[in-house]
Amino acid sequence: MDFSKYQQKIVSLILWSLICTLIGIFSGSASALLLFSLDWVTQLFTLYKTLFWLLPIGGLLIGLLYHYLGNESNKGNNLLLIAYENPETRVPLRMGFLVFLGTLITHLLGGSAGREGTAVQMGGAIAYQFNKIKKISKKESQILILLGISAGFASVFGTPLAGAIFALEIVCFKRITLKSILSVFLVAFIADYTVDLWEIEHSTYYIFEIPNITFKTLLWVLVAGLLFGLTAMLYSKSAHYWNRLFSVTFPFAPLRPLVGGTFLVILFYCFDMTRYTGLGLPVIAESFTTPSLPKDFLLKIIITGITLGSGFKGGEVTPLFFIGATLGSALSLFIPLPISLLAGMGFVALLSGATHTPIACTLMGIELFGIEAGLLLCIACSMAYFCSGSTGIYTSQLKTGLKYTLYAFCLKKIQLLRGV
Repeated sequence: MDFSKYQQKIVSLILWSLICTLIGIFSGSASALLLFSLDWVTQLFTLYKTLFWLLPIGGLLIGLLYHYLGNESNKGNNLLLIAYENPETRVPLRMGFLVFLGTLITHLLGGSAGREGTAVQMGGAIAYQFNKIKKISKKESQILILLGISAGFASVFGTPLAGAIFALEIVCFKRITLKSILSVFLVAFIADYTVDLWEIEHSTYYIFEIPNITFKTLLWVLVAGLLFGLTAMLYSKSAHYWNRLFSVTFPFAPLRPLVGGTFLVILFYCFDMTRYTGLGLPVIAESFTTPSLPKDFLLKIIITGITLGSGFKGGEVTPLFFIGATLGSALSLFIPLPISLLAGMGFVALLSGATHTPIACTLMGIELFGIEAGLLLCIACSMAYFCSGSTGIYTSQLKTGLKYTLYAFCLKKIQLLRGV
């Protein structure tokens, strides 16, 4: 019996477990620092709202930092997806530092952005550095990308199950092995536990009333899911529109956030848009108990599109929470379902439609709101996913799966009918 072979496997297992543990601890600590820092700058902006006058200067600073130091870092989450498909692609550690600093500047000055993208990029940048350890194979290099995504998502929202599945689902479960599945779950729970050790609290929301499951209830949930999916498509197309507009109009990248910041200052001054700045957590919490204004979700789409499209930094998930929760809350005026249920469904369904991750979003809803609403959340997320079109917020995401198979089938049938 060749004991040296088993010895090598044991050593390899121990080394890989150590890598997973370190990624979870480092990424969780980075998310804890991000959450603490965002809370601090948000409180500062709340006290001194005149800081929004500095948005153009802050935007120029972010633009210059990324232009001269960022290189490929400006691709953000898309760089991680590219690196997963092509393991030769480098993910520099400075991407984590730059996105952290850029996100703080954005929120300090009142830009509308989230935190998931920042946490995921920091997690991905940290995880990728373990490629420098000898004997890391190409497959393990791909798993490292998944570990970074899983750790960042799980720790920033306090949803380890959703974080692990999100990492797998965002790459359409492509090249997934048992090792990668076990690893992403391990890292997600370690990262989430690390944030708890730092005594950082996550935002909490509640669905106060869940109706009995009847045909009428399910029908209204499907209608709501349809509207959430169409809104997710609107958000994705809007985000890409602003990005293209600023890129084409201003070839010199640092000018884009300068101009975008100036435009936001004008909007804030003329129309008092401060309700739609930052993360918007108070508005999200309010939407679960009080019907939101119908304009809330539309204005958040516009303000977030300008902020991120012009080059400011931050995630897109929390704005999606805002848009979905306020849309669901406003729909309570027309749809005979409890307001907190509609807000909760919108909260996760918008994310499902925009990121094409219905399984992860359903699990997130269960982790946040409880298993009792699981079936309704699943239906809403699935409906939003199928109705959100082929355009998501991540341009480098693979377009595979049941939805795209159905789209291709329907397109083929339409072409045949036209031919007839």
